[in-house]
Amino acid sequence: MQNPEVFILAIESSCDDTAAAVLQNDKVLSNVVANQQIHSQYGGVVPELASRAHQQNIVPVIDAALKKANIKKEQLSAIAFTQGPGLMGSLLVGSSFSKSMAMALSIPLIAVNHMHAHILAHFIDEEGYDKPEFPFLALTISGGHTQIVKVNGFFDMTIIGQTTDDAVGEAFDKSAKILGLPYPGGPLVDKNAQLGNPLAFKFTKPKVAGLDFSFSGLKTAILYFVQKKKIEDENFVVENMNDICASIQHTIIEILMDKLKLAVKETGITQIAIGGGVSANSGIRKTLKEGEQKYGWKTFIPKFEYTTDNAAMIGIVGYQKFLSKKFETETVVSKARIQF
Repeated sequence: MQNPEVFILAIESSCDDTAAAVLQNDKVLSNVVANQQIHSQYGGVVPELASRAHQQNIVPVIDAALKKANIKKEQLSAIAFTQGPGLMGSLLVGSSFSKSMAMALSIPLIAVNHMHAHILAHFIDEEGYDKPEFPFLALTISGGHTQIVKVNGFFDMTIIGQTTDDAVGEAFDKSAKILGLPYPGGPLVDKNAQLGNPLAFKFTKPKVAGLDFSFSGLKTAILYFVQKKKIEDENFVVENMNDICASIQHTIIEILMDKLKLAVKETGITQIAIGGGVSANSGIRKTLKEGEQKYGWKTFIPKFEYTTDNAAMIGIVGYQKFLSKKFETETVVSKARIQF
């Protein structure tokens, strides 16, 4: 029987979003995120500016999460924080605060792998959303990662395929930059793609053995395609933006689906869960849902607010680790790169 009084404060600061959440067992009581707008003018996240903004945001964000959850800090059972992967300066802000607060309250400290959290976000108790059963395949797609993971249990996961170069989110953002769209460009490619013809232009899919991915060649192909077309007609991109975006998105989705189909064939597992920022993409969500009808899969797509970086997903891992008493001491270190 679950203890109804397990309250986890979760803190996420791996990149440019400062987030805090409070969970009661596997239920989210609050999930607060402070975005950093400053990076848009630089066309990407500036690590030094990100860590400074985290320092400014962390106290108000945690305060807001506790108030929204209607929980006093003395009621907390443990504090969970993102250990990595991520930007070291950003991670240190979250880990330092978590260590200090856990020590001050004399409660357990729990370190969470950011990528595990994207996968286990599916186990948040959310009305209208089913939870996958073990084993299942997780497709984690974000600005920094593209992985197919075989998930046998909460703490038993194996990467069976990953990108050999760029992540899928980077492919979306760099393509957007080539087209002259502002940062972050991935959501804008998705928005334009919904109005375009996905078969208008053909881009070659990279040939990569096994379950691994590659997106650098596709990025280069898009760059050369745009450069050539602009020489022929300087207004080409503006006049064909929707069709170009739709064609790029269609190609990327085909690459992901080809590998997923192969993973299902190789493992015999037909439960598929997606996670990470790029899983907010409407085309990917639609295609994955269609996979239920086409291939007999059971697919799990998270609520939008649990796709991008957020603290609720850190909290659900924190809760499972709390039940297993997987605690850390104050000597635990943040890691920009962390073993899966």
